Amino acid sequence: MVNVTTNLEKEIIKMATKKTYFQGLGELVNNPELEKFQKNEFAEQLPTEAFLGDDEKLSESSTSRRDFLKFLGFSTAAASLAACEAPIQKVIPFVVKPEETIAGEANWYASSFYDGNDFASLLIKNREGRPIFLKTNDLCDKGGINARVQASVLNLYDSARLHTPLANGEEASWSTIDASVVKGLNAAKDAGKQVVLLSSTIISPSTKAVIKEFASKYNAKHISYDVLSASAMLDANLESYGTRSLPTYHFDKADVVVSFAADFLGDWLDTGHGKDYATKRNPKAATMSRHFQFESNLSMTGANADYRTPVKASEMGLALVNLYNLIATKAGASTVNVATSDYSTSIQKAANDLWKAKGKSLVVAGGNDKNSHLVVNAINDLLSNNGSTIDFTKRSNLKQGNDADVTTLISDMKAGKVGAVIAYNVNPVYNLAQGSEFASALAKVDLSVSFAEKKDETAAVMNFVCPDHNYLESWGDANPYTGVNALVQPTINPLFKTRQAQASLMTWTGLGADFYAYVKNYWNKNILGSTSWNTALHDGVFMTSTSEKSVSYKGSISSAATSLAKLSGNSIDLVLYSKTGIGSGEFANNPWLQELPDHITKNTWDNYLTISPRYAKELGFENENVSNGALNGDVADLTVNGVTLRVPVLIQPGQAYKTLGLAVGYGRNGAGKAGDGIGVNAFVFANNFNTTLSGATLVKVEDAVHEFASTQLHHTMMGRDRIVKETTLGDFLSDPTSGNEQMMLATHKGPQAPEKVTLWEEHDRDVHWWNLSIDLNGCTGCGACVIACHSENNVPVVGKKEIRNSRDMHWLRIDRYYSSDMTEESAEEDGVSTIDKFLAMEVASESESLKVVFQPVMCQHCNHAPCETVCPVAATSHSREGLNHMAYNRCVGTRYCANNCPYKVRRFNWFNYSENEDFDFYMNDDLGKMVLNPDVVVRSRGVMEKCSMCVHMLQKVKLDAKKDGRKLRAEEAQTACSIACDTGALTFGDVLNEESKVFTASKNPRAYHLLEELNTQPSVWYQTKVRNVTEK
Repeated sequence: MVNVTTNLEKEIIKMATKKTYFQGLGELVNNPELEKFQKNEFAEQLPTEAFLGDDEKLSESSTSRRDFLKFLGFSTAAASLAACEAPIQKVIPFVVKPEETIAGEANWYASSFYDGNDFASLLIKNREGRPIFLKTNDLCDKGGINARVQASVLNLYDSARLHTPLANGEEASWSTIDASVVKGLNAAKDAGKQVVLLSSTIISPSTKAVIKEFASKYNAKHISYDVLSASAMLDANLESYGTRSLPTYHFDKADVVVSFAADFLGDWLDTGHGKDYATKRNPKAATMSRHFQFESNLSMTGANADYRTPVKASEMGLALVNLYNLIATKAGASTVNVATSDYSTSIQKAANDLWKAKGKSLVVAGGNDKNSHLVVNAINDLLSNNGSTIDFTKRSNLKQGNDADVTTLISDMKAGKVGAVIAYNVNPVYNLAQGSEFASALAKVDLSVSFAEKKDETAAVMNFVCPDHNYLESWGDANPYTGVNALVQPTINPLFKTRQAQASLMTWTGLGADFYAYVKNYWNKNILGSTSWNTALHDGVFMTSTSEKSVSYKGSISSAATSLAKLSGNSIDLVLYSKTGIGSGEFANNPWLQELPDHITKNTWDNYLTISPRYAKELGFENENVSNGALNGDVADLTVNGVTLRVPVLIQPGQAYKTLGLAVGYGRNGAGKAGDGIGVNAFVFANNFNTTLSGATLVKVEDAVHEFASTQLHHTMMGRDRIVKETTLGDFLSDPTSGNEQMMLATHKGPQAPEKVTLWEEHDRDVHWWNLSIDLNGCTGCGACVIACHSENNVPVVGKKEIRNSRDMHWLRIDRYYSSDMTEESAEEDGVSTIDKFLAMEVASESESLKVVFQPVMCQHCNHAPCETVCPVAATSHSREGLNHMAYNRCVGTRYCANNCPYKVRRFNWFNYSENEDFDFYMNDDLGKMVLNPDVVVRSRGVMEKCSMCVHMLQKVKLDAKKDGRKLRAEEAQTACSIACDTGALTFGDVLNEESKVFTASKNPRAYHLLEELNTQPSVWYQTKVRNVTEK
């Protein structure tokens, strides 16, 4: 019998034997509109009717070839003439040059950032008196820069900032404000009513000293709360260890990490966890950590896990107690009688690996439930992790709030017991579930004062608004961790008639208003010892050997475990979370962050209800890609505990079944022009700071359609192989080239590597040859590099409408790929046919336990660049140092280069985004334009732009070396993205320098080029993704 295999069957078998990558669920269904969109180079056709006339009658026209060339010549000449007619602007020289300021040279100042959520020790780039860029201060190994910290420089130039203090909504002088506030404080004190300073966690020792003196004068009470609360964890630690504090966690020392809904690479406690985690994820060492993640929403941390298990939110507690029982059994301790979790197989594997790594393991939990943290403490104690991966002698001070105190405050306000409330760095009317109750209770408080920089939701209902300086205009200090002391110094004079909050408290206390002198005196007296103030100020950070007392576990979990093991049955769960861009909403008016694609959903300018594909199908919810590739979705009424919000529904692979996700930080009405009216306020559901809720109801709103601004299908490279390469740690240790097999092309000389088959004449490599290496194991997808690129290179913001038109301007994007492990071998093992197994992978309901890869993509600076060969005016050309240059003044906007780029990294300026009321973000006013980097031109309409590898920064270090009469040092040249990457995933340098890290990376067996079969010879390398998993 002849064995006949159809082409379809061959293709299905071929696809079933390798991992399949897809960016969105739209690619898994037959959507003719989407297929048409993906085949088109551009989302919309260039409007040519104005030039060519009616295209239906074009064939009847008598335009000759000579006429056409006339038109072409005229348009080129007109473009050249327009480029020469730049408007005349006045240049005002320094009359008295500021000290240390040299025109054209950047100054760097050490300072610190802390906003109640994130801490970072910084070096701040200042050009002619304007802060424009931030980077990590390497003298401090704690904290770190995320996307929000990187974008905080734009907040300084926010047009929504208050210019003067306000009294009952009207502008007033500081003297008038001070007299009124002091009078009100004295009246409250004399009446025996409470004077309350309500703030976020304060880590500034000097500020605490000022508050102490203020409290002493007015018998005031200081209450603090954290919007992303850790109060339950603090309370659990008090019960377990006798101290209401947080330890520091050493992910760099943990061989096995198990997380229960703790997004520690995102917003869980500390931005510094990422670089510690990445240190332990280097596959060169056989001790690469293994990471298990149990969670309901697909988080950035879960996306980086080796083993990820989607768990229904209300069943997370039972899974945690099951893990405790398994560890307790191994340790010979007593167990708790509870049901067996549905996720027992994954829990058993995690327990076995934890026990093998006893003393070098780590278990963490997210959420704000005390019982969960009590059980986690017990597990870590059984594993002997305290004192190794968990360190109470070096504590974190970043979260100190107490949820119960806020509830008591509202009750006291309603009862008329409070005479004055001063709000510092908090916005309770917006971010408390009882926000409207808080606002109503303020009516019974005689004196209310806000230190907000803007007229936010809380400031709008206060008697007085005393606007604080931006942190870049302020003096201050910080003690974020035991033994770590940091300074905050101004990098610009105050832009408006604002006053630092500490100076206001000092004024009302009778301490004067010189907070700089107060901080300096405090440090000289209490911190510095024999070290000089100037040295500490220069370094920005001062480390001491201070340690806290060690702690011992003394807890019990019987009642906590019993409570956690109660299941909610078939109810719908809701999990509130924060995005790495918007966070808890303080930076909602920052357009860089609004336009930063979410690392998982790739959506911008919105929040939405995430739902699993399987559950969405059951309830009849759909998402659809329309003709131009934009994503539309259904709308639902979501009700929890009697509160209803109308929200768009986004179908999200990886979401746990019957669990919904909704991001906080949106729905603002006091943020400013970029942040107001964007999304819905999810904080209204967070009663008692609880972020996990059961008993939700979901009703589809008929005929309602929401328009998402998603980038997941922009600039797609789908349909091509060899984009993402990955392997397992075991295979890698056996064969370092595992997962990165050399591609061979069939030629008349036999199989040849792609780089051996070329028509190109190779470039001379005799000066520098700039390369960038991107380690897929180090990239967590955080997006800090994207914001750094915006900041350094004046990348414009285009808004939601243009994002929907596939016209985003990001020079650097982070592609997110989902993958599935369904292969012919696994199908045979499971007794399922190969074809059925492959078809099952295509079904959305099977997408809940998929894996994720993040891949940063920018211009690859190809040495066989397809863009260079098609540009008719030589606007894009190759440099002697291996870079692909753009001459903006030459570009006439044919877009041939974008058409010929296989990586889809070129961006076309459809409009002038500066000085344009239709793009009123920050380039449309003088204040916002102060953030622009004078070393990088602002591109005009009709010009193509792309990643330049920060060529201006390269020129700067070369000139510095030339002036010093020396060669460039190995790691001296950097790009904005490589500087911003705290995890070390991006390594930049001169590959001709054999001492450079990038040279070493290029020789790594994991190194490969993106789409290497095209032989474009990129200057960007990728390192194979390695997962620490045990294959069947």
